[in-house]
Amino acid sequence: MKNFNRREKTRPRIGVFGVGYAKYWPQFEGLYQQMLDKQAVFIEKVKTYDIELFEFGMVDDVMGAYALVPKLQAGNLDLIFCDMLTYATSSTFGAIIRALDIPMVLVALQPDKALDYGRASTHQQLYNDDICSLPEFTGVAVRMGKKAPDVIIGTLHDDPAAEEEIKKYCDIARVLHDLKTARIGHIGHPIEAMLDMHSDATMLTAHFGLHIVQCEAHEIVNKYNEVSSAAVDYEKDKILGFFDTPDPVSDPISEKLRDTDLEVAARVSVALHTFVREKNLTGLAYYYEGEENSLTRQVMTNLIVGNSLLTGAGFPMCGESDLKCCIAMLIMERLGIGGSFAEFHPVDFQENFVLVGHDGPHNISIAEGQPVLRSLKKYHGKPGFGAGVEFKIKEGPITMLSITSTYEGKIKFVIAEGMSVEGPIPPTGNTNTRGYFKPDVRTFLKKWVKEGPTHHFALGIGHHAQTLKKIGEYLAIEAVIVE
Repeated sequence: MKNFNRREKTRPRIGVFGVGYAKYWPQFEGLYQQMLDKQAVFIEKVKTYDIELFEFGMVDDVMGAYALVPKLQAGNLDLIFCDMLTYATSSTFGAIIRALDIPMVLVALQPDKALDYGRASTHQQLYNDDICSLPEFTGVAVRMGKKAPDVIIGTLHDDPAAEEEIKKYCDIARVLHDLKTARIGHIGHPIEAMLDMHSDATMLTAHFGLHIVQCEAHEIVNKYNEVSSAAVDYEKDKILGFFDTPDPVSDPISEKLRDTDLEVAARVSVALHTFVREKNLTGLAYYYEGEENSLTRQVMTNLIVGNSLLTGAGFPMCGESDLKCCIAMLIMERLGIGGSFAEFHPVDFQENFVLVGHDGPHNISIAEGQPVLRSLKKYHGKPGFGAGVEFKIKEGPITMLSITSTYEGKIKFVIAEGMSVEGPIPPTGNTNTRGYFKPDVRTFLKKWVKEGPTHHFALGIGHHAQTLKKIGEYLAIEAVIVE
């Protein structure tokens, strides 16, 4: 992202073990080494996705399975690939799947696209028997009280679909890893009247593994007071190099960016970056009004620019103190699809779309074109005034994720896919994207609200509903795709 350094990626811990059948090795000369060679090719594929890989060799009898269990348990793994190298009896798998609660994917990638039928042999068949044990393994998993593992089926070479699936599971592992190690800062409280925003921090730890770091507004205010003039000037130059600052259009509460608002936004941005770094935060959810005409109010109501920069750099920041939406934004960011703070705005019944956006902060890494800064005389519905961020997200496929909670206190994912379509947005200093959803905007909105989402959601690029649902499944969280 221009002018701004992204966070260094964390590396999920992924294990790989292969399975085979010991009785084959003395019967078919060279087959054992061929299995190891196949597994080596698969391992090299996985390594390309910036992960920390743990290799556990090949299991070919029941004793090897029992011996492998404690090694897998000790690995603190986020996901395991079981490489189905040839037919293997389920005794090489039953003890493993029974003992582990780690997401596991069965990978069946045969080396040849088809047998050479005119010269086929039993050896050639066994060399390509990657799918043979899949029903046996999934059936035994169910008998062990587990869900049937996910499966990748394809060829070991020149198979883009299989490569994409491998990448998808590596990305899922990255999400799972970062959720259970995340430190989400929390300042203030949700807006009191927004009952859907309120969260139980302990239950968020229970469901996701992350820790909520309770922070104080004065910690940022103190950093604000310590920022040097040189640091402010440097930050102003970066901001002006990234954002456009056009003249106002139709909204009477918006103005061309004032120098005083840029000064405050830059100083707050420097303070906020320092605060996040020193507190070792993964993200932040905040809402704090402060006393009227106080420095605290000025600082805490002017986080939008700095938070948008941080969100675009990989540190999700969420307004109105919405911890659940902050987590949704984190999930999308770690999938590499953005994740911007959003809610529904007015419907266009003439062109059959709904505006989706918010008044900040936003993920500027997925902006369509150059983001805009405007000075706002007031932040509607909230105290304060200052710079507002305006843009729409990239045109094309989009995905929404709302994390809500149920009457029973459980977490629920509400997911949908749509399209970001071309066209103008209101020049109000807020984000807005023209969201088109099938079959039509009325029907979609009725279905969406029936699932009990929060009014906030994370908005990302691309279609990733099934991946988000899979993450929910691995976290034992109900996930519904609204279609």
